[in-house]
Amino acid sequence: MKITFCCTDTRAEPWLQGLAAALPQAHVSAWQPGAPQADYAVVWAPPQQFIDEQPGLKALFNIGAGVDALLGLRLPPALPVVRLDDAGMAVQMAEYVCHALIRHFREFDGYEADMRAGRWGYRRPRLRQDFPVGVMGLGVLGERVARAVAQFEFPVMGWSRGPRQVEGVRCFSGAEGFDGFLAASRVLVNLLPLTPGTRDVMNRGTLSRLMPGAYVINVARGAHLVDEDLLALIDEGHVAGATLDVFRTEPLPAGHPFWNNPRITLTPHTSARTLRDESIAQIAGKIAAMQRGEPVAGIVDAARGY
Repeated sequence: MKITFCCTDTRAEPWLQGLAAALPQAHVSAWQPGAPQADYAVVWAPPQQFIDEQPGLKALFNIGAGVDALLGLRLPPALPVVRLDDAGMAVQMAEYVCHALIRHFREFDGYEADMRAGRWGYRRPRLRQDFPVGVMGLGVLGERVARAVAQFEFPVMGWSRGPRQVEGVRCFSGAEGFDGFLAASRVLVNLLPLTPGTRDVMNRGTLSRLMPGAYVINVARGAHLVDEDLLALIDEGHVAGATLDVFRTEPLPAGHPFWNNPRITLTPHTSARTLRDESIAQIAGKIAAMQRGEPVAGIVDAARGY
């Protein structure tokens, strides 16, 4: 069995060593143009040349939860694309979202500014029921985030393409449930996959339907958000601010208005990082299952985009 590794901006050697240790019967190597055919590939943002030169792959394993960049390539129609189910990312995402939510709700950003300015003072406590949280996307990551937020006794809503049930979460689904979901949310957390149907989903029209004083947390993809619409709604006062971890262009270009907006908190696409050991264990387990002819979880539906 031959496994090839082709991951942009990722140091290959630790992955090669980990995969070889987990699958000692396999020959594992980093891809180079013209390399021999492999049975399985472990990838992140591979070039089209890689896909074209490896027509005999049995499966393509993506080392992240999002597969939008991969599905933008010309892939063989029958090639299974397998994403990570979690591999340590869900708890990181829950940490990040809860931190951003609580920092805003408790006005810790204001306290930080006060202390830097030498001011000692208190803000009036706010009520959790006045800050219902809406989570867009109830997959593995979204469900974990929704459950974590609910532990802090905020009202929690969830929206997904199809019907879902999550304990402690008021669930909406489909186009018919989207407006009601937005209207019931003051804090909007985006965890949707990026597809043609979700691109630009956070725009003036949708963000305007949120409760006044809304707050936006985007940890999915930058292309979900129309930047200028968010900025306009912040200026108009309908949106109180945002925490953004993902952007249309990364790194965020110098001079972008997000950099200097005091109501926007930025982080460099770090809300949930791929954990190598957990990912290798999951990928190795799925390759072994495929070799035995067993079904595996996480196969992407290319028509849906996730």
